Amino acid sequence: MDNSEKLFAIKLVHTLIWLFFVSIIFYILYSGITDRVSTLTWIAIGLVIVEGIVLLLCNMFCPLTIVARRYSNSKKDNFDIFLPNWLARHNKLIFTSIYLIGVLIVLIRVGFG
Repeated sequence: MDNSEKLFAIKLVHTLIWLFFVSIIFYILYSGITDRVSTLTWIAIGLVIVEGIVLLLCNMFCPLTIVARRYSNSKKDNFDIFLPNWLARHNKLIFTSIYLIGVLIVLIRVGFG
């Protein structure tokens, strides 16, 4: 496998993981809005917390981004994921905001707010 194939594989895996986390973030928001808070909601919240801890341990970089750097010198924000550059650049801000809104709504629904 050459470097471009390795980078493509990393981008594909990274994008699939990103889709998973975006899906559960929107699930948390949906659970709160529709007042359908369940065990799955709490699992989703916990998974995003674990993701946040991983990011903190890696200086706010996804571990796959760190690996992808071995195979690219690109300065673009989306060099390691199949996203538009603007979304890759603002990804953490956008989805952390949606996540926090979702968690707040969930906490209000269950009586912690």
